[in-house]
Amino acid sequence: MEQLRVLIRRQASAAWRFRWAMVACAWIVCAIGWVAVTMIPNRYEASARLYVDADAVLTPLLRGIAVENQVAGQVDMLQRTLLSRPNLEKLIASTDLDLQISGSSDLESLVQSLAGQIKITPHTRNLFTITYRNTSPKLAFDVVQTILTTFIESKTGANRSEMQNAALFIEQQVAAYERQLRDAERRRAEFRTKYMDLLPNDLNGVTRMETAQQMVRALQGSLQDEQAKRDMLRSEVAAVPPLLVTENDGTGALGNLSGPAKARLDEAQAKLDRLRLVYTDNHPDVVMAKKELEAQRSKAVQEAEASAREAARVAKATDGKPGAAPGSRSQPNPVYEQLKVRLVESESALSSMQRQLADATRERNRLEEIARGAPGLQAEFMNLTRDYDVLRKNYEELLARRESMRIGAAAEADADKIKIQIIDPPQVPQNAVEPKRALLTSAVLVAAIALGTGLALLLAQFDQSFHTLDELRDIGLPVAGSISMVAVTSPSTRIISVLSFTFAIAILLGIYGGLLLRLIRQGGPL
Repeated sequence: MEQLRVLIRRQASAAWRFRWAMVACAWIVCAIGWVAVTMIPNRYEASARLYVDADAVLTPLLRGIAVENQVAGQVDMLQRTLLSRPNLEKLIASTDLDLQISGSSDLESLVQSLAGQIKITPHTRNLFTITYRNTSPKLAFDVVQTILTTFIESKTGANRSEMQNAALFIEQQVAAYERQLRDAERRRAEFRTKYMDLLPNDLNGVTRMETAQQMVRALQGSLQDEQAKRDMLRSEVAAVPPLLVTENDGTGALGNLSGPAKARLDEAQAKLDRLRLVYTDNHPDVVMAKKELEAQRSKAVQEAEASAREAARVAKATDGKPGAAPGSRSQPNPVYEQLKVRLVESESALSSMQRQLADATRERNRLEEIARGAPGLQAEFMNLTRDYDVLRKNYEELLARRESMRIGAAAEADADKIKIQIIDPPQVPQNAVEPKRALLTSAVLVAAIALGTGLALLLAQFDQSFHTLDELRDIGLPVAGSISMVAVTSPSTRIISVLSFTFAIAILLGIYGGLLLRLIRQGGPL
């Protein structure tokens, strides 16, 4: 620690010896630096702050219907392409920057410098700022305003250009698929017309040959059932007698009464008996019941007489035949008649089924003969159908995409889905943002003091004198002793020297303070 203090004191003492060199160096550096800072031209900054967002109402309504454009992707694309060379050349031509161009090399250097000087700074996903600095405030404003206009035009133009290119491509694809689909439909229709009998129906997917085979099997089963029914009816007809023989007991016309007529007569008599239990014979209901009973009795007598006449006719026909008992009467058996009718109907249906079976069998044989003559027909038709289905599916998807694109293009043109709101429009700057002269002035002062101190220390390193006995002994020579330094200057001279050094530093700091005060009053950037 003691050695460090000795070293510091030695260096300070050596530097003090070269203090005027340090002051001179500081003054020269400050003079040059402050003059240079003063001559730096002012730079003015123009900026504009934008907010880009999608339509909060239209975008959800069109989701899934129209072609959707990602807002974040569009904004990122615009930011990347806004500073492209064509846009920068358009910017140069639209402002006074073209006055700085005298050749192609100047244009190239100006384009490169603009690409680095124009800043597009995003703050959030939808909020960003465009800034540009120039020595001319009006030129800075013109550049930012032109970039803002180009940004808005690029947003609209890029979307519409993309929509137009995509729409042209979709239209070309739709036309191509429409031609292919029509050719496929024509080939499929010609093939179906040629092999209509062997191809499946579009409704149920069953071929006419399969239908004919199923019809033959169904008719065969129905024919067997009808034959069994006919045989059963024949056996029943053979077992049932055609006539019924009844005994004649001489009870008159009503003695042979039976069936519905007897039931109606008994019902009328029962109704009259019920009314007589409640009312007298002169009651209107009883009178009406008597009349109804007489009417039913007359009708029954007529039916009985007709039955008797029919029985007499049959009896005459059976007189002298064996088995006809004297005094007996014969009448047709209704069961036999019904069985005969059903047998005739069954035989007629059986004949019709046989004819239908023969026709269906001939049709089945014809279709099977055609199928044997065209092997691989189903596979070929399935290939045609598969190609047709693929083309139709793609065609329908292209039509849906085209309609979605039309709706999206209409939304872009009429509703403007992406909205740009200029929060802070660009203005002609009044105050410079560069250079920060106060900071540069302070930096010059610090650099001057540092260089002066460094110069004093550097000169001290070239000093060959010894300051202590230890330094003298370090060179290896014998040292007998030392003599204290005898002051040859008066104290007043030393005080004047210190005051002169302090005054020189104070003047330098005073100039620095005056410069800062002037910069503050001017209102420039600090």
